Amino acid sequence: MIIQHFTDNDLYKFSVMHAIQKLYPWSYVKYAFTNRGKTAFPDGFAARMREEVNAMASLQLTRQEKKFVEKRCYFFDPVFIDFLEGYRYDPSEVTIEQNGGELSVVVEGYWYRTVLWEVPLMAIISELYFQMTGAAPQDVEEKAITKAIALKELKADYSEFGTRRRFSFDVQDKVVEALKAGSGEYFKGTSNVYLAMKHDTIPIGTMPHEWFMYHGAVFGYRSANIKGLEAWVDVYDGSLGIALTDTYTTDSFFDSFSLKQAKLFDGVRHDSGDPLVFADKAIRFYEQNRIEPVSKTLVFSDSLNLETVKQIKDHVAGRIHDTYGIGTFFSNDVGAKPLNMVIKLTDVKANKKDVKYLKAVKLSDVSGKHTGDPQEIDLSLKTLGF
Repeated sequence: MIIQHFTDNDLYKFSVMHAIQKLYPWSYVKYAFTNRGKTAFPDGFAARMREEVNAMASLQLTRQEKKFVEKRCYFFDPVFIDFLEGYRYDPSEVTIEQNGGELSVVVEGYWYRTVLWEVPLMAIISELYFQMTGAAPQDVEEKAITKAIALKELKADYSEFGTRRRFSFDVQDKVVEALKAGSGEYFKGTSNVYLAMKHDTIPIGTMPHEWFMYHGAVFGYRSANIKGLEAWVDVYDGSLGIALTDTYTTDSFFDSFSLKQAKLFDGVRHDSGDPLVFADKAIRFYEQNRIEPVSKTLVFSDSLNLETVKQIKDHVAGRIHDTYGIGTFFSNDVGAKPLNMVIKLTDVKANKKDVKYLKAVKLSDVSGKHTGDPQEIDLSLKTLGF
């Protein structure tokens, strides 16, 4: 069984689940798998994946996990934590099909329930693929220690964000242990809640793209960032205060980022486009709003490695607090080619009773990397003036 622990998932899935449960409990959605790398999956993959998904029905929050969440995730109310204790995965929400080497995965159901599937499904797809193709990890601890020491020498604050595209749970587990040992105070934690508990570190994460994608589909693209951020504040009162900027492009985000929100949120996260341009844009935004940039945080999380971290850090040069969320470079740098894949929100209903789904799309700061229905992408671009 690949997913053996209920909290073997990223914190941001639980944080957005909490917000959905509070504000949008009737919302009904679809997610779909996109095989960006055009990987050919081996014969029988869908059947093996179905076995893994079915096995997840037995997962439940243990007493140890509950105590950890209560202690470390202070921003969750006790009602939500009790809800997690009673939550069970429903495999009927997941449809898996295979046609030759092509894999199709669709998730459908109430948003507050189905939101937890994305990360473990991707972890299953990745680990199962490497199992079935006979790949073996190489130099796991050695590479992780080398990277940890290098990041410490750069004096770069960073976290491990590698659950979704990891080679395996075992590899990610060993990597987190090595990073903590090798970087000391510069290692800030991991996105994986279970591994944060196991290695006595901080679970890291705030909000996903799907939060803004939902608001864009239901409330309109001009309102998506404003509505999404205000709703987040309604739930968290200032906790989990790193705002994701690029769901409908960074330019659109900063155009709608109000002074109130800029002062309330601790900082912003970069996830696509040129990180150096983003850094200058964010610093300039804070300066124009008479906010000291050094009082805010920029989180960089787009395909990072040691070279890009050094490049960004040299460019930022202490003008603002910079920190780094590093994923595949940590959890799947073991001699095999990582899968290039995503699972994204595709369709939403504000209420299950609604007749039609609304299309959910994500724009990107990189031209040609928009995701979702092409006609809806065109509509969002025109609406936002691009």
